[in-house]
Amino acid sequence: MDTVEANIIINHDFSDGLLSWHANSCKVFVSDNLSYAKEIKAESGSQYAVVSNRTECWQGLEQDITPRLLPHVTYNVSALVRIWGSTQKTANVLATLKLADPNSAPTFLTIGRTTASKERWEKLEGTFSLKSIPNQVIFYMEGPLPGIDLLIDRVHVFSATKAKELLQDEAGKRRMPGAVENIIVNPKFNMGLHGWFANSCNGSIYSDYSEDSKVEPNLYAVVSNRRDSWQGLEQDITGRIMPNVQYHVLAYVRLEGPPQSAHSVQATLKLENKDASPKFLSIARVKASVEKWEKLEGTFSLKIIPGKTVCYLEGPPAGFNLLIKSVEIFPALTNSLLTSMQDCMGSDRFLKGEINNRFNNEHCSIIQNPLFDDGLNHWTGRSCKIVLRDVAKDEHLPSGGKHYASATERTQTWNGIQQDISGRVESKSVLEVSAYVRITGSVQSAEVRATLWVQTADLREQYITMGKVQASVKEWVQLQGRFLLNPEPAKAVAFLEGPPAGIDILVDSFFINPAKKIPPSPRPIIQNPGYGLNIVENINLFDDLKGWFPLGPCSLKVATGSPNILPPAAGESLGWQQSLSGRYILVTNRSQNWQGPAQIITEKLKLFITYQVSAWVRVGSGGTGSQNVNVALSVDNQWVTGGEMEADVHEWREVAGSFRLEKKPSNVMLYVQGPSPGVDLMVAGLQIFAVDGKARFEHLKKQTQKLRMRDVILKISGQEVKKCPGLCVKVKQTSNSFALGTCINRSSIDNEDYVAFFVKNFNWAVFENEMKWPWTEPQKGQHNYRDADDLTDLCKCHGIQIRGHCIFWEDQYAVPQWVRTLNKEQLQAAIKDRIVSLLSRYSGRFQHFDVNNEMLHNSFYQDRLGKQIWASMFKMVHELDPSATLFVNEYHVEDGRDARSSPEKYIDHIVYLQTQGAPVGGIGIQGHSSYPVGSIISSALNKLSVLGLPIWFTEVDVHSVNEFVRADDLEVVLREAFAHPDVEGVLHWGFWELAMATQQAHLVDADGTINETGKRFRALKKEWTTKLEGFTDHQNQFQFRGFYGAYEVEVSSLSKKVKHKFVVDKGDTPLVIEICF
Repeated sequence: MDTVEANIIINHDFSDGLLSWHANSCKVFVSDNLSYAKEIKAESGSQYAVVSNRTECWQGLEQDITPRLLPHVTYNVSALVRIWGSTQKTANVLATLKLADPNSAPTFLTIGRTTASKERWEKLEGTFSLKSIPNQVIFYMEGPLPGIDLLIDRVHVFSATKAKELLQDEAGKRRMPGAVENIIVNPKFNMGLHGWFANSCNGSIYSDYSEDSKVEPNLYAVVSNRRDSWQGLEQDITGRIMPNVQYHVLAYVRLEGPPQSAHSVQATLKLENKDASPKFLSIARVKASVEKWEKLEGTFSLKIIPGKTVCYLEGPPAGFNLLIKSVEIFPALTNSLLTSMQDCMGSDRFLKGEINNRFNNEHCSIIQNPLFDDGLNHWTGRSCKIVLRDVAKDEHLPSGGKHYASATERTQTWNGIQQDISGRVESKSVLEVSAYVRITGSVQSAEVRATLWVQTADLREQYITMGKVQASVKEWVQLQGRFLLNPEPAKAVAFLEGPPAGIDILVDSFFINPAKKIPPSPRPIIQNPGYGLNIVENINLFDDLKGWFPLGPCSLKVATGSPNILPPAAGESLGWQQSLSGRYILVTNRSQNWQGPAQIITEKLKLFITYQVSAWVRVGSGGTGSQNVNVALSVDNQWVTGGEMEADVHEWREVAGSFRLEKKPSNVMLYVQGPSPGVDLMVAGLQIFAVDGKARFEHLKKQTQKLRMRDVILKISGQEVKKCPGLCVKVKQTSNSFALGTCINRSSIDNEDYVAFFVKNFNWAVFENEMKWPWTEPQKGQHNYRDADDLTDLCKCHGIQIRGHCIFWEDQYAVPQWVRTLNKEQLQAAIKDRIVSLLSRYSGRFQHFDVNNEMLHNSFYQDRLGKQIWASMFKMVHELDPSATLFVNEYHVEDGRDARSSPEKYIDHIVYLQTQGAPVGGIGIQGHSSYPVGSIISSALNKLSVLGLPIWFTEVDVHSVNEFVRADDLEVVLREAFAHPDVEGVLHWGFWELAMATQQAHLVDADGTINETGKRFRALKKEWTTKLEGFTDHQNQFQFRGFYGAYEVEVSSLSKKVKHKFVVDKGDTPLVIEICF
């Protein structure tokens, strides 16, 4: 291998789609020879890239080639290009390098140029050489005028420099006999930090004049300003590793910090694939100290190479500097074997390392024989037959390896391939599963699940879904997931299940590994958020329909007669000083529900900002009754709702909602849709504006102080008082009368850390599933209250009150299977038995019951027994437990996202139940709030207040990939609830990562770390808890204003101390507490 002529462009012919390519502020897709333009055929293969929606000359297709470049090397550039989509016949096309370094403006270098045409493919050629490699080098294609599509067939950037000289001079000599050169660029820091990147910290190079320089190089890197253990020095090695090859890792490391300190330093691989969370693989570890250099050694092998692989060194606690000398990674292959592999694979495939979308480390996998290299050893069939298939004898070629397993002759959905992993998993383990699966049989696709069955020493069983994927007969797909194992398992079995009976499950690999903790994202930096500024163009229609266009073959025109004031929710956020023109868009000739006015808003949106939506809407003639109207967004062809309501012909109504984007889109179209075909639609004053969630906080704080606090006067009396003026008084609130609770589940309370956080931070609880009918009576007459009893006993032990959720649920999938088969008379009897069985056990022990969940969204019982069954359920429950408050419970009440459960609909529903004699005592708002907006929540609460019933948020969760954004959202919900007079409590729908239904909504990470969301929650609790101290005045009194709840006060002098307990309840006059000292 004397010369290197391999293309350093990854996926140069787009055979892997857009892998490793990125669109630069435009839209890019890969076209085959038929889907784009029939006149155009790829010159070199079956596909080419199309760069469209270009609004600037510099917009095009780009790829980061930094880690694959070396200085003082001449590179040749060639590409096949073409243009399309304009009357212009020719256009200049450039190949450009963007050279970027920290603390300086980027520079641009043209490295190739040609005149492209519509008629044929033209060859672009050029050369370049860099004396030094900057921090980042981006290769991109650009040039044609805006509006012209740029077509790219293939791209080559290659060098004929002698490899052996290059790698020895620039990357260090190999250390191991029979191995090829080190794949780390600049391993001894002879070129400074070229090829290296400091991850959220600082990096610099120092000299070391050690006499033993043969072992310890003269230069070393110092990684400083580290604020977390994962911060260190990293290098992208994507194009330099091969699958199924064992690599050796060798580095010298040391610490700089307090003397006599020693901490682990580890080398880690970060493996990234498109549309998947990154995975982390520890490949070497050593205990490093401040006294001397330590050798870090390890090995790794990747079965399939992911889209991006980054190697980095990390580990010491924050505050310690990490010192690094030489870093080397060698493949343990002979040169002859390597050359033969390159000849077999082709130089391009060799360089990009058979890029695919999976990784696994066989050495640390809990699963034995995960690749079936040892046949079916350690594997068995779960009530079915399993066979080993050979790649040479079977048409279903595995995605890697030589064979795969098949679970066949399946008669139940739970049949599949399994492995007993008892003794290899521990309690409180955070694990991840990865498998490649496929199906064969009479269906084209089916869900495949990886499940872990666990049995504890007391014979309690649990089934944990580790991961799932929609599998296909056409190709192998990757199943991935992370999960938390709480109980200490006596037995544990991992298996695949899911498809219907008769469908075979094929598995190419199956791994369960300890999960690497993903470092948290920093708080988003949002420049010029534009709070309160409408991003919709021409809302008052002064410029006729400028900016608007009809979505679909409908007609738009401007009419007059709409309201001149802002809709209520918008006015609450923006202020009422703004006015509207009275003009509106009239949409006619609608033949589909989705047709309406539209506008492109892609460039106006910023990531991680919550946008409020508000508009006046109305429907015209052509339909009967109310019509759903929805403000929607098409985000890269994915539908996102911005708000929904029911409109009618008689009046203008507001549609209000919100949305947020957390991933940069290529195209965002705003449109209004919903009414039935033939029904005219009217839209006026459509507002979309960024909301500052904190803008209402000062107002809410004042409301809270007025609503949730009371003046208290402590009057100290007794013989000692006159002798001791100015007594010391310490006031401490021990509990708040406002309910702050959470959902819990049986499996999680086996984790003592989970329980500790629960009892310390919450005063109410609700059970996730353990009270639901399918859980307590999965088969007729076979009752299981063991789990609910355990949770009830835990709450009783810690003085925590309980909501009962739920006795019934109108969703048919939440009804026991055996109940779904009953006739009318049998169903009525089963309902009565359910109520009697449950309440004969728990009457008087639960303060609330959700009697029938989500009646506005589902109707299983009503469809079979009539609408009167709802009131009958309430009456029967109240008769057996008159002390419990009975609730209705619905979702999307507070966010404007669902017309079925608007506040108005909810009010009508509750009033109907009450007129039927149902003793409805409370209103449950679930609060699964994706992008909460304070004014919208407040509006919903104010509307519901007319009923005079207590309101509870019963299932709150807010989710975001960024925990700072999530914390902001949670604060919005909690402050709005705490500041409203009719809200009596808020319950979260879980708090622990991997132990709650909604992902990326947790307050505590799976390892027990309280994240930013949890810290914000605790800070609010502290803000709403009274704690103070001082001295009595000249009247021997101590006055303060405190939150409602239980208190303990200590009054003391130099010689005496008295403690007293009291409760501050709601009242308009000061509460006077007499304390005898």
